[in-house]
Amino acid sequence: MSEVPYFVQLNEALDISQKRTIPVLINEIDLDFCHNMILAEDLESKVDDPPFDNSAMDGFAMRHQDTINPPTTLDIIGTIQAAGQEDNIVVGENQAVRIMTGAPMPKGADSILQIEMTEVNGEKVTLHKESMKNFIRFKGENLTKGQVAISAGTLLTPSQIGMCATMGYGKLKVYKPLKIAIISTGDELIQPGGELLRGQIYESNSFGIAGLVKKLGHEPVRMQCVGDTLDDLRSTLNHASKSCDLILTSGGVSMGEWDLVRKIMEQEGTLDFWRVKLRPGSPPLFGLWGDTPIFGLPGNPVSSHVVFRMIVAPWIRNLTGATGPVENRAFARLATVVKPTKDCLTLRRVSITMGENELIATQKIHQGSGNIASMAHSEALVILQPGEEYPVGKIVEIMYL
Repeated sequence: MSEVPYFVQLNEALDISQKRTIPVLINEIDLDFCHNMILAEDLESKVDDPPFDNSAMDGFAMRHQDTINPPTTLDIIGTIQAAGQEDNIVVGENQAVRIMTGAPMPKGADSILQIEMTEVNGEKVTLHKESMKNFIRFKGENLTKGQVAISAGTLLTPSQIGMCATMGYGKLKVYKPLKIAIISTGDELIQPGGELLRGQIYESNSFGIAGLVKKLGHEPVRMQCVGDTLDDLRSTLNHASKSCDLILTSGGVSMGEWDLVRKIMEQEGTLDFWRVKLRPGSPPLFGLWGDTPIFGLPGNPVSSHVVFRMIVAPWIRNLTGATGPVENRAFARLATVVKPTKDCLTLRRVSITMGENELIATQKIHQGSGNIASMAHSEALVILQPGEEYPVGKIVEIMYL
């Protein structure tokens, strides 16, 4: 192992892994199918939004100067429900026009009063309040034509999809989602739903990791669990390398005799690093199986989640220049003592509550790396630098789960 970087710092692991890239295809697809996809180009608005001055209320349009001393009574000279109906209407002194939400403003009018503040009597309307200029939505106040409104690398949310439609886009250029193989290893694993025999446990890592992959906008491919044989592992890795863009394994990367992922990568793969100064999650490896990048994640569930968030997710985002999603970070005051390790960046699971003027972080659950409940019942990871002390009351950086 002397020629392979061993027990590296987190930033070294990121640098080494991100030097290996793979091509990512760009597709142009209908807007309907762009939800949770990564945008491949900057989007300039094709139009002004709104495209014309329009009313933000159902009510009446008039000259503000005619409403300064309410109540005032004005003559109703017309109705505007949609674009085009305002063309032949000019609002003059002591006149008003019925107007619907979103309808264009007529010439001469500079304010709106909502219908609830008015009283109609035939062709006259009495205003019980001064009209409001801020009830007009002005042309281009949201977006101007040619403005770059959404940047390449954006993972498209429902509101951003709506914004793309508003800007006039029926199709978008997006990155084709990566197909990411997820392979759990170990004779002791069986699928959830079956009856456990002595010595067996339910396989859980692939389900959690698949969710993390989906959150990044890519396609998880959960493969059948692999038993503790090199032949089975080799066959599954070969299949994954031919059908997927990236391989994630779970388990088998530590120093034991039956840690077969580490062993087969040493013997038959290309190993770029093994072990990282990160707790939980120190055993991971990275390299190539054939021409396909592979991350070997630890078998303990908390460790696999931490390694994915800290190493795998940045690698995936780097391929497409994706700006998100990223784990939100903040600062909190410790309500309990938390323990770092001597030589590793350490992440402890904590609950977060709101104090009088600050966030409060409390470690409530035991921190074993096999305790997935400690992730499920916590809101954040507290980031602890090696060798420092973290007493009650210290301000610490947290990363939301």
